[in-house]
Amino acid sequence: MPLARSLSMTSLNGLPQWEDEDLPVEDLLLFEVSWEVTNKVGGIYTVIQTKAKITADEWGENYFLIGPYFEHNVKTQVEVCEPPNPAIKKAMDTMKSQGCQVFFGRWLIEGSPYVLLFDIGSAAWNLDRWKGEFWDATNIGIPFHDREANDAVIFGSLTAWFLKELSCQFDDKPNVVAHFHEWQAGVGLILSRSQKLPVATIFTTHATLLGRYLCAANIDFYNNLDQFDIDKEAGERQIYHRYCMERASVHCAHVFTTVSQITAIEAEHMLKRNPDVVTPNGLNIKKFSAMHEFQNLHSMYKARIQEFIRGHFYGHLDFSLENTLFFFIAGRYEFSNKGADMFLEALSRLNFLLRVHKSDVTVVVFFIMPAKTNNFNVETLKGQAVRKQLWDTAQSVKEKFGKKLYNALLKGEIPDLSKILDRDDITIMKRAIFSTQRHCLPPVTTHNMIDDGNDPILNTIRRIGLFNNRTDRVKVIVHPEFLSSTSPLLPLDYEEFVRGCHLGVFPSYYEPWGYTPAECTVMGIPSVTTNLSGFGCFMQEHVADPAAYGIYIVDRRFRSPDESCNQLTQFLYGFCQQSRRQRIIQRNRTERLSDLLDWRYLGRVCETINRVLYACQTLGPQQNVP
Repeated sequence: MPLARSLSMTSLNGLPQWEDEDLPVEDLLLFEVSWEVTNKVGGIYTVIQTKAKITADEWGENYFLIGPYFEHNVKTQVEVCEPPNPAIKKAMDTMKSQGCQVFFGRWLIEGSPYVLLFDIGSAAWNLDRWKGEFWDATNIGIPFHDREANDAVIFGSLTAWFLKELSCQFDDKPNVVAHFHEWQAGVGLILSRSQKLPVATIFTTHATLLGRYLCAANIDFYNNLDQFDIDKEAGERQIYHRYCMERASVHCAHVFTTVSQITAIEAEHMLKRNPDVVTPNGLNIKKFSAMHEFQNLHSMYKARIQEFIRGHFYGHLDFSLENTLFFFIAGRYEFSNKGADMFLEALSRLNFLLRVHKSDVTVVVFFIMPAKTNNFNVETLKGQAVRKQLWDTAQSVKEKFGKKLYNALLKGEIPDLSKILDRDDITIMKRAIFSTQRHCLPPVTTHNMIDDGNDPILNTIRRIGLFNNRTDRVKVIVHPEFLSSTSPLLPLDYEEFVRGCHLGVFPSYYEPWGYTPAECTVMGIPSVTTNLSGFGCFMQEHVADPAAYGIYIVDRRFRSPDESCNQLTQFLYGFCQQSRRQRIIQRNRTERLSDLLDWRYLGRVCETINRVLYACQTLGPQQNVP
């Protein structure tokens, strides 16, 4: 059976200190609980998916994930099977006998971890009773209209019910460890503690609820952390009940962790508890590893993006694609939290600098941020159709030209190149040229946006005037949908798209960790981040000169917004001034940082948590809820 390796550390949260030793976990069961198990909503899905293999290697058949059941996810991601553990099967059967649908299988990701999925809909008839029990335990009321909170109550109640049925089979011997992610899973933790189940609990917050809301309101958040009236702010934003659920989860957990030092400071003020351990998020580097091929992959996928550009800018393609750089920003559509507001302002200033200095460099910027749309717009689709038509015409003429040239060479003649093309060929080419004439500017968006008059990105583009004019050295393309290899416009998966770009720009104001720049790093693509993101702080702590390795960190904490924007502009302009050779060298340096972000390295923190959780077992069910 596997062993949970430990690291020596000081006492945490009143737990006994353990020396560096191997802790047997033959009888321990580890459950990781999240709303995003097999259900992609945001970054937590990536955390769990990439960490699964190292955790499964550590805990073997004793590691299980708990999440919600959604049929469309299970059909494509889960191989249903019987539980290998008889105690788990018995607990599931008990729940099924009382009308709750519970599914078990292997999640088809690397590591193939076991998953236990609860059908929320099948248990919804218990909602009022469970809300009453939650009120009795916590005095937290859940509004009837908040569907997300209601789902969290059902999911948490099912989780606590399962843990109770499971732990009852162990004669109060503490054999279960449960790790809960975010407030949506926190109800299960709260109920487990209120029922005094013999379960060691850990709670990880990846971002505080109130922090996200306050930052989105353009408040100077980090410099005023100790000034906020927390209850008042949560109440005004109508999330007081959610905030209470989050805070109760934090204080009920034996061990509380968060993903970065800056979020730890935030949690101290917003949630009134210092994290016991900071656990940076990692990636499965093996998945992204291309050995020495990552430079070739960059060239290959860059060529695919260039094909899209040829169609999108047909009729206005008066710039050299060899001197064109591709920048991008991607992620959840949070205009100010993700830094899209500052990025657009910096692009306006970059456009001015490139024009004033008569640079021959063109920058095409992609905004990959999902929003509500009415599908692709006609002009964008037409552009790709025109490009394909031109390609087919060129191939047809080339084939005829090649045959005539071949026949002439067989006769030992040098053909008269002025006569090798006949009148029909010239006519076909002229018609192709006429088809590229365009009387409007290339579109800024690839899709028809719903309520585009109130879209913050489009309104900012209108204000700064980046409309893809011929004179603009910065061109903007808003792609309000996740990328897919099956798209008729830009047939690339996200990973392929990132590899084809030159720079990822993520000047976030609120980013507890930051997977987007981390993914750029492991694929050898330079990126811009900030000292308000967990990733940026992590790199400042571990790398002496991050900019030399292609990690540009904008100071957004101790500078005014205008000063931060100027710094970002200088980063972008400096990148545009690099030669092709300099960019190749920098990509090599960026890729060398991959090991820093590997779960194999960050897993040492996970091992520490495993040991702390094992230590929790000594507390037993008698410890009162904080």
